[in-house]
Amino acid sequence: MSSKRIVVDEYAGFAAVYDLFMDNVPYETWRDRIAELLKEYGVKDGLVLDLGCGTGTMTELLAEAGYDMIGVDSSEEMLELAVEKRAASGRDILYLLQDMREFELYGTVRAVVSVCDSVNYITEEADLLQVLRLVNNYLDPGGIFLFDLNTVYKYEMLLGENTIAESREEGSFIWENYYDPEEMLNQYDLTLFICREDGLYEKYEETHFQRAYSEEQIRDLVKEAGMELLRICDADTGQEPSETTERIHVIAREHGKGTEGEQ
Repeated sequence: MSSKRIVVDEYAGFAAVYDLFMDNVPYETWRDRIAELLKEYGVKDGLVLDLGCGTGTMTELLAEAGYDMIGVDSSEEMLELAVEKRAASGRDILYLLQDMREFELYGTVRAVVSVCDSVNYITEEADLLQVLRLVNNYLDPGGIFLFDLNTVYKYEMLLGENTIAESREEGSFIWENYYDPEEMLNQYDLTLFICREDGLYEKYEETHFQRAYSEEQIRDLVKEAGMELLRICDADTGQEPSETTERIHVIAREHGKGTEGEQ
């Protein structure tokens, strides 16, 4: 068994087993809810950017729903898997290896989506503000930004100071979680054992950081970025967030290029 030490802010070694351990995520249900919200705000088709697309699971599903997809992610390892999925599906998806804090597109898009708590990986308010400004810049007039966030409640009450472990034949992981409520910063140390083609297991160690944001912070940042906040809702129910909501959807509209609400 060989050992490799990695300290990263995004998935690296975990890319190899990410889809394996995310197989309990109801991606198709999430896709349906996202597509429903996009259509509610006038985005029924056209170019859509998946920001922090990871291995491309949601990107593929939204392409299946009829959108012309672009995927952006900062992890080369994750995008390699996304490209493999694209080859298998035959769908025309453009993938770009870019950091969401400084991404560049060739033109504007009708909507931007970001799911699976990708935005929580932006740990500085100034960086999140920059992401929002970039999104506003690359949206069509009246275009929509829909992203999800893990809530403060989830970090404080559910993840907290816990350890999560799972073992399968293809690989296993140990997740040791730490949350600082004053800094609203979540750290989790991953120890991964990934099965190689020769049957041996390779060990990886990674440290990840995420930031919890209050609804008030999000409202202020969206406004400061020049966007119009349309809605914050429970990502599971679509209703107003409650004290025990674990994940929220934030929907904002581009502002500044043309007539407000134009599609």
